[in-house]
Amino acid sequence: MRARLPALALVLLLLLAGCSSGGTRDDGRITLRFQSLAWQEESVEANKALVKEWNATHPDVRVEYVQGSWDSVHDQLLTAFEGGEAPDIIHDASDDLADFAYGGYLADLTDLLPARLKSDIPRRSWETTTFGDGVYGVPFLQEPRVLIANAKWLGQSGVRIPTPEKPWSWAEFRRITERLSGRGKYGIAWPLKEPVSATLNLSLSTGGQLFHRGADGKVTVRFGEADQVVPRTIHAQADTDRSASPTTLGSGGSDTLPGFFGGRYAMVPLGFSYRQQIVQQAPKGFDWQVLPAPAGAGGLTQGVSPQTLSVAEDGPHKKEAAAFIDFLLRPPNMVRLALGDWMLPTGRQALSDPALRTSEHGWATGTALAEHLRPAPAQTVRGYPEWKDKVATPALQEYYSGAIGLGALRERLEEDGNLVLARYQR
Repeated sequence: MRARLPALALVLLLLLAGCSSGGTRDDGRITLRFQSLAWQEESVEANKALVKEWNATHPDVRVEYVQGSWDSVHDQLLTAFEGGEAPDIIHDASDDLADFAYGGYLADLTDLLPARLKSDIPRRSWETTTFGDGVYGVPFLQEPRVLIANAKWLGQSGVRIPTPEKPWSWAEFRRITERLSGRGKYGIAWPLKEPVSATLNLSLSTGGQLFHRGADGKVTVRFGEADQVVPRTIHAQADTDRSASPTTLGSGGSDTLPGFFGGRYAMVPLGFSYRQQIVQQAPKGFDWQVLPAPAGAGGLTQGVSPQTLSVAEDGPHKKEAAAFIDFLLRPPNMVRLALGDWMLPTGRQALSDPALRTSEHGWATGTALAEHLRPAPAQTVRGYPEWKDKVATPALQEYYSGAIGLGALRERLEEDGNLVLARYQR
């Protein structure tokens, strides 16, 4: 369940900001509000710099930067949409768009975006923001899940180091984490405070799907054998092999870094952007490297929910808002945004930039994984936020902690989950 008070507080701040901006002024100048969720210092600087550059060259269409928060964006946007105070340009994630798109809150961008932008971003990325016959967001940043490893530890152990060309299988990964463990140290630390996206997205590598859409368009949950490989592996590492630290299962990604730096864990599965925190926080001389996540029947395929830019349906200046998005996502600018967020751009031209293909900090490993990224399983599922919060998160947390078995997990995900989704598909 999302925290309500912080969300409402943020809404009030944004609404107050909105009262003095937006629309067309008496002098004919248009003002657009751009709500950004950038939070890392480099990312905020990159976004603000691009807004400043736009304003310097577009005197008749001024963009006002508004700071949002990932922690409360869904509730904040819902309140803003219903109150008629939504920002003109909206930064979000693709797995949060379905209800807003189907609810009529977001503009269809099909005829508003230039051909350049449409062709530069691959079709698989556009699928993450396509609902029905419309496109309701521009996917622009994405990140694979990778293994951040203690390079010295792995080197001394003699284990085979995986590459994108020759990754570990899930079975090999389990054996290696067990080999790396012992004497109070663990081969892996899974930070699974938010277990749903990690489990579902990594399960695409094993052929998992979980959400199945019928001929009538309705979605049902089926937790089959392919969907079970990843959670079974994690459960076995934590409960059977003792190769995964049990204390990190309820932690966030950042919470595992002190133990990683302290030599307690050999590897931590994290989003690609966590590399920035590692660069900033790692002790002097700490040697780390980026490895691809394990591969299964689906190869290195992973699900991703790209960061997106959308336009509010009620905004009076949709063409101008789309023009600003086009400016923000020109290839050089997309590179700047990617470097600021330590993520990968979706655009082909930006992804080919040499700055994103260096071996330093694992950039080359990340870009090698970009072609394997696919829409996350939940992308177009209405009711997913409620299913995730009320059903899947507590069920997976209980399974990983050993409180329930695989059969009970399956029952919860399918029976309870389908009851929730059914309410959105009537």
